[in-house]
Amino acid sequence: MGTFLGFTVTTILLFCMAQGKVLFYDFVLKETPIEMLCETNRSVITVNGLFPGPEIRAHKGDTIYVNVTNLGPYGITIHWHGVRQIRYPWSDGPEYITQCPIPTNSSFLQKIKLTEEEGTLWWHAHSDWSRATIHGPIIILPVHNTNYPYEFDKQHTIVLSEWYARDTKDIIDEALESGGDPDLSVAYTINGQPGDSYPCSNDSVYNITVVQGKTYLLRIIHAGLNEEMFFCIAKHNLTVVGMDGAYLKPLNTKYLMITPGQTMDVLVTANQTIDHYYMVFSPFVDSIAPSNENITRGIFQYSGSKSSETPTLPVLPGFKNKSGAGNFTTRLRSLNSEEHLSTVPTNITRNITITVSVNEQPCPANKTCAGTDDSMLSASLNNISFSTPSISILQAYYNNLLGVYNKTFPNEPPFVFDYTGNVSALGEAANVSTEVLMINYNEEVEIRFQGTNIGVAENHPMHLHGYSFYVVGMGDGNFSDSYISDYNTVDPPYINTVGIPKNGWTAIRFKADNPGVWFMHCHLERHASWGMETVLIVGDGKLKHQKVYPPPRDMPPCTVS
Repeated sequence: MGTFLGFTVTTILLFCMAQGKVLFYDFVLKETPIEMLCETNRSVITVNGLFPGPEIRAHKGDTIYVNVTNLGPYGITIHWHGVRQIRYPWSDGPEYITQCPIPTNSSFLQKIKLTEEEGTLWWHAHSDWSRATIHGPIIILPVHNTNYPYEFDKQHTIVLSEWYARDTKDIIDEALESGGDPDLSVAYTINGQPGDSYPCSNDSVYNITVVQGKTYLLRIIHAGLNEEMFFCIAKHNLTVVGMDGAYLKPLNTKYLMITPGQTMDVLVTANQTIDHYYMVFSPFVDSIAPSNENITRGIFQYSGSKSSETPTLPVLPGFKNKSGAGNFTTRLRSLNSEEHLSTVPTNITRNITITVSVNEQPCPANKTCAGTDDSMLSASLNNISFSTPSISILQAYYNNLLGVYNKTFPNEPPFVFDYTGNVSALGEAANVSTEVLMINYNEEVEIRFQGTNIGVAENHPMHLHGYSFYVVGMGDGNFSDSYISDYNTVDPPYINTVGIPKNGWTAIRFKADNPGVWFMHCHLERHASWGMETVLIVGDGKLKHQKVYPPPRDMPPCTVS
């Protein structure tokens, strides 16, 4: 193994010398004791003993190799969220989509190919709910000898996480077996600190010390599992300048609305009276589904202020303020400058409409289920609840293995109905199967996500692997072709995770220029676990540089659990 790894690294170095710098990181997954909320003997799985995990820092165009060693009790995969991985889906990471889990006591050398990404992204586990404690930042700086399109004095990374009272794998395994709702988180944390609103946590408050008159870049990452969040700093305006590894036109705002999976780059100037100010994350809850309505708060502390002073609290939109969430999201625009051009597809060759629903499945015979009226909670896209296979779809596709998936995910819902109206006459069960959506190389694709009133309607943050996309339209109610003329095709935000409004719609566009197998799913973990996901397979182009690279030799085996 050592000889092979040495040969591999030498080959990597020669190949990548002209592609930017080559960086190496070691990730060790292991059980780690963490003190949290009066618990002193709790262990969770972390990377390198850290919660959140270690930061990866690189420049645009660099290539990163991460040797992931799993010393945990079960198989795990790691995903590099927002990295396009051009022609190299082998290291993308979702379990049983592009690889099988990395078995206990083994390693996998993962390759991260940075191309157009610039700003803040993140990495996380992509197995069951293990990303609750296995996640960390990816900071992508501008190319050497180039500048940011904005100025600041210092930067800080803020990772929002959710903390659970017991092992998250046990939580979701039990919920899927019973058909009921999984446990809620019991706290939110900022950089691993729950803040002073929780028991045994007065000394567990994340603190940023600032100098009056200076401007700070906050790299905000929502690594939580199931709750969307508002964020603000008392008495300070925020300027959003980037999202999901791409620049935005500066947006001045008093608060953010950020979903699980999203990242935002935010400028804040310390231009208030020298004092302590709370910075607060507070949930946005737009449904009747169970939710954790706690908050978490850190302190934005001016140098020279007295520590005995009580920090000033901000005013945030209420938990259920749907208009507050929408009013923020619809104002985002790509920078679209000479150095950072928007290239929105306008010659659409493939139109796809996907309904997004929370469903209920019948309880199996001779079993009692914990869902509504003895049902099993479920979720779907185009009325298909995704069934995860037992081997990797990418490996099946690349090796032409039959019987693993069907190429029949439809371009439109199975039938048309009043999606956001009275759906009481419709059944709530979905078809359970492994369907993938086939797309030809270089097609210009538009996907219209349509929320429905089936089950429990709410906002759904949809994430697409292998691509960022332009959000050209968003609205309430049922989509109509008459809305196309109102699309923003000049400077729409270019992101990888977008919220589908409760009982509303969102239209995205992208050019299918990245061949491979790419996961698409709701980033609310409970919905993904219930089947609100599918796979896009983008075929190879005709030329050599338009085809998927061959797999690495050390892919985790699919015969080991």
